Order: sequence, then structure tokens, then C-alpha cells
Amino acid sequence: MKQNSSLQDLALQKFSKNLWGVLSFWYIVICFLIGVFAYFLAPDDSQNANNMALSIHSKPPGFSVKVLELPNLTTGEQSWLDGAFFGDQNPNEIVPISSYRLEGNSLYFLNYGVEEESLKNEVNLRLSPDQPISDYIYEKTFWLGTDKYGRDLLSRMLVGLRISFSVGFISVFISLVLGIFLGSISGYYGGKVDAAVMWLINVTWSIPTLLLVIAITLALGKGFWQVFIAVGLTMWVEVARVVRGQVMSVKSSQFITAARALGFRNQRIIVKHILPNVLAPVIVISAANFAAAILIESGLSFLGIGAQPPTPSWGAMIKDHYSYIILGKAYLAIIPGLGIMSLVMAFMLMGNALRDALDVKA
Repeated sequence: MKQNSSLQDLALQKFSKNLWGVLSFWYIVICFLIGVFAYFLAPDDSQNANNMALSIHSKPPGFSVKVLELPNLTTGEQSWLDGAFFGDQNPNEIVPISSYRLEGNSLYFLNYGVEEESLKNEVNLRLSPDQPISDYIYEKTFWLGTDKYGRDLLSRMLVGLRISFSVGFISVFISLVLGIFLGSISGYYGGKVDAAVMWLINVTWSIPTLLLVIAITLALGKGFWQVFIAVGLTMWVEVARVVRGQVMSVKSSQFITAARALGFRNQRIIVKHILPNVLAPVIVISAANFAAAILIESGLSFLGIGAQPPTPSWGAMIKDHYSYIILGKAYLAIIPGLGIMSLVMAFMLMGNALRDALDVKA
């Protein structure tokens, strides 16, 4: 136990000396926390950050406008916890305005972009004597601008982090369960079991990943959860190959021979003696697979078969706005693209740092 602890400490020390690995780790942690508490941080806390205002579509970062917030009179039961973590199901209506005039409880206003006085609108606010108009009218700033539907791009980016991390975590979990199980029994038992597993691995490996994901997604149907399963079922192959090779090299060790001599069952030998000694390369592969899962999900959403609207996905945001690149509003596609690039790069750099830290030969 003392030796194990010292090896873990040595690996941790080596990892902490890798500047890019440490920075990437903390960047991933911060992004994860932002994704979890996205609705606490997002200016638009409506469900999926889907509060639209078409009159202010495609505005640049830092755009400010005066808005009128009209209370939503829809009655619906939603707990505070559900609203805080999954968004407000009955958000107030946000109306961008250019000017307004208050007469008693009647508010007359012009929508943003409208200058003709004859087109003014009227609403009864039912203000109490001590209630200020600022409860309904205030200046709103869109720090990353708005998309083509007038939604807050910053809020969509923050909530979109959840999609990327959810796909990564669940897909990697599925790939680890399948890969470790099939790889361990293939490497340990050998013979016909190994031949059958290797045949399945080779068949799966021969199909292009994106085509296989598209086929599985179409078979399961378009949607959020289907993407998790589709990506996970295509990423287990590399895990299985690595685990198989590691198990084959470890099972001939003396401590495995001693375990057999003591009468331990094969299942106990695999789980308690072999797998703990082959997890180092699996951890490195998991970091790379996490990055690959984010890229695959973004590609599927770009093709329209990933997370479906109005769910905010970075890939779908690029799809909606890539034509704006030639219209002088390239930021609408560049901002989610930078989000994908930075998160994938962070996982790859952390994976490289883990590889160096867990390399026993070094």
C-alpha cells in the first residue's frame, strides 16, 4: 500500500509540473462548474435560453437596448430547484423598445426599430403607487451579441456547455464499460473468446466512425439522449484493444500465477488484480475520447441529427450561422467554434500530461 501511494504521489508530482496540463485541468473544471450552474450565470434563464426577440437579431457583442419585461401570467407549477438547474419554463416576455411614455397605469411604447408614432403599443401595467417603472423597463446588454433569432448568445453558449460535457461523460462511460469488459475477457481467456471479440472489434473498426454514429442515430431517432448512446457505442473499440493488450501482458506475471495457485476465481483475478494495473493507459484514452465525443456531437448537430432545437448545441449554433461569415457577422459562427476548439484542446493537453505522468518507463 505504501508503494502504491508513493507511485500515485510521483505521478501527481509529474503532472503538477506540466504547466499546460495543469492549466487545461483547471480550465475543464471551471467549464464544468459553469455548465452545472449555467442558469445561475446566464442572463437569459429561460429553458434552453430560448427567449427570442426578432427585432434585435444578429446584433454584435456588447449591444445594449432598452427592454420592457412583461410578466408571464401563465400558471404552472415549477419548483425553485427545477427552475435553477433546468431553466424557467414560464419566463417573462422581453420586448426591446426604442421609446415609451407612461400615462397613469397605461404604458405606450414603440418597438425597437420602429419610429412611426402611429404604430405605438399600449399595455396596462397596474403599477402600485410606490412601484417604480424600472421594475419593467431597463437597459439590457448582450455581451456576446444575439443570434439570428434575437436570443442572447452568451446564455446559449453557457447552457451549451452542458451538452458538450453530458455527451462526453456519458459516451466515455459507455465506451469504458463495454471496452473494459470485452477487452479484459478477450485478453484473459484468449482462444475462441479472443477470436470472437477481435472479430467484433475489427468489424466495428472498419466502419468510419461518423458514418456509424449517423447510422445508430438514425436507427434510434434524432434527439439528445440518442447522441450519447450513438457516440458511446462507437468509441469502445480503442478502449477494448488497449485493455486486451495490457491484460495479455499482465496475466503472465508472477502475482497472477500466485493468485491462481491460491484458488482465486477468474473474475476476482481480473477485477482485483489485473484491471487496477492496466488503468493508466485507459485514463489517457478516456481524456482523448472525451475530446472526440465533443467533436462528434458537434458534427452531428451541424448535420442536423444531433441535439434538436431549441436545445443549445455549439455545433448547431455554427450550422445556424455559418452563412453569416460572408455577411460581415462571422462572430456568430466563430464564438461557438472557439468554444469547441478550446474545450477539445484542453482535454487533449490534459491527456498528454496524464500520459507523461503515468508513464512508468519514464
